[in-house]
Amino acid sequence: MGGVAFVLHEQVLSWSGSTLIVLDAAGLALFAVAGAQKALNFGISPFVSMLMGTITGVGGGVLRDIVLARVPVVLQADLYASSAFVGAAVLIIGRRCGVPPVACALLAGVACLALRLLSVSYGWQLPKVMGA
Repeated sequence: MGGVAFVLHEQVLSWSGSTLIVLDAAGLALFAVAGAQKALNFGISPFVSMLMGTITGVGGGVLRDIVLARVPVVLQADLYASSAFVGAAVLIIGRRCGVPPVACALLAGVACLALRLLSVSYGWQLPKVMGA
C-alpha cells in the first residue's frame, strides 16, 4: 500500500478523510491479528501474544504519523490501541476454542475493524480521570 501511495500520491491526496480512516482501521486490524498470530506461532503466552499484536498494530500507525510530522493517532484516539487489543484477544480466544485459523483471523480482523470504525463514527472514548 505504501508503494501505491508513493507512486500515485496525487490520487491518494484526493481521497476523502473517511476513506483514509477505513484504510487505517483495516491496516490496524491486519497488523494486530498478524502480530498476535506470529507471537502464538513462536509459543509466546496468550496474554503476551495479545500485547504483541497490539504493539504491532499500533506501531505502523505511529511510524506513519512520525514520518508525516503529526501527533500519533494512538495518543489522540482512545479506542485505537484498544481496538487492536480486542482484535488480538478475539484471535487468541478463537484459537483456544478450536476455531480454524483462517476463520479465526477473519473474525478477529472484523472485530478490530468494527470497533475502530464504530468508535470513530460514534465518538466513543475511554473514561477520563477527573481533574487530570
